[in-house]
Amino acid sequence: MLKACPDYISGQTLCEHFQVSRTAVWKVINQLKADGYHIESVPNKGYRLIRDTDIFSGAELIQAVRGKWAGCRVIYKKTTGSTNLDAAAAAAELPHGAVIVADEQTAGRGRRGRSWVSKPQGNIYFSLLLKPDFAPEHASMVTLVMALAVAKAIEKVTGLSVMIKWPNDIVIHGKKVCGILTELRAEPDFIHHIVIGVGINAHQKEFPEEALEYATSIDLETGAFVDRTELVAEVWAQFEELYEIFTRTLDLSGLLQEYNQHLADLGQQVRILDPKGEYTALSGGINARGELQVTREDGSQESVFAGEVSVRGIYGYV
Repeated sequence: MLKACPDYISGQTLCEHFQVSRTAVWKVINQLKADGYHIESVPNKGYRLIRDTDIFSGAELIQAVRGKWAGCRVIYKKTTGSTNLDAAAAAAELPHGAVIVADEQTAGRGRRGRSWVSKPQGNIYFSLLLKPDFAPEHASMVTLVMALAVAKAIEKVTGLSVMIKWPNDIVIHGKKVCGILTELRAEPDFIHHIVIGVGINAHQKEFPEEALEYATSIDLETGAFVDRTELVAEVWAQFEELYEIFTRTLDLSGLLQEYNQHLADLGQQVRILDPKGEYTALSGGINARGELQVTREDGSQESVFAGEVSVRGIYGYV
């Protein structure tokens, strides 16, 4: 009721609505204040919620969910080792679309076993559990679906221009703001589950010296204070919509145009970091399988599959 009312709402109105005493209302208001909500109490006017705080909690997240299944179950943890590991461990008991969200990870991970710094600096860490009925060969494309969902969500919430460094790094003004790690448990012809981990730098103001050149946060880029709950809910809503488009064809044909519109380095020279040998090529966008189409300096064309291969800009990260 406080959220729905732009002005003050009287204690008497709250009492009558919930059929409780003034003392009960007063106790709950004080508890909300203790939880971090900024609530003004004015005699003869009542209570007013001041929307200048970022309350990131299970209750807020559950209330913000607006899709059919993405976020159907929300598990919030102030601190955990890894939301991806948590989701995988509880996968048998959790439904398709469940999410585990944390304020801090003590054992966050990136691609190829790298660590992911996940300090409690007001960032976003969550893992989404999927239990699809398609074959494992299609699973890698889900990472690109999430990348597009995050890019579109940040754009919608902040108004910023957001790009994707293939396949799944989210960049703003040439710096990384989000990383995505997808893991699955599968047999040759059957997927038990897919876990998509997402880490978004939201309020972080300081970064390790080695990351200053390529890392940033949404607050730093907007100069404002992003509402993490609103952003997370928008990511889930965007993913649900894009994932359903993906599952109709089990490829990215329905998302090609949007993804390529967000692709950093499109039409530019990039460095392909292939263990078999690095080379320079012209980036030409992805195909329906999510592979990056590149043209080598000798004119030959190749499809680069995300895995051991990385792509970098000629003069930097992007």
